[in-house]
Amino acid sequence: MSSTSQLAKRFREVILDGLWIANTNFKDQLKDVSWEQATTKVGSLNTIAMLVFHLDYYIAGLIHVFEGGGLEIRDQYSFDLPPIKSQQQWEELLHKLWNDAEKFASLLEQMPDSKMNEIFVDEKYGTYLRNIDGMIEHAYYHLGQITLIKKLLNN
Repeated sequence: MSSTSQLAKRFREVILDGLWIANTNFKDQLKDVSWEQATTKVGSLNTIAMLVFHLDYYIAGLIHVFEGGGLEIRDQYSFDLPPIKSQQQWEELLHKLWNDAEKFASLLEQMPDSKMNEIFVDEKYGTYLRNIDGMIEHAYYHLGQITLIKKLLNN
């Protein structure tokens, strides 16, 4: 199996269907979260909806680069979630994450392994491999937060 295929598999595990590292994934954790729960603030923590938006913001930004575009995402906008006022809006956000995650993984699988050592957009960002590994680690970080916030909301 190529290294890009292995990375795509790891990425799908954290977002869509894996149990290996955390014994859960985003899809599993979010399947029974209502829009009210997703938008409920717990102390000073971000809401579940904000974390979903935040992660998808970066996934969509990397997809744009994978498709030949520039790096147009900015940290300052990564939590600019429009208000969610219905279950339908929450489900649309989740649907976007699932679609973007699958697109990210598919585009990654199509890359040659040699691409992993190339500079990602600008030398200051390191290689493609560094950014893809970073995305996987970023996803696990926020998966842990969502899992804990969900537990706090259910207590």
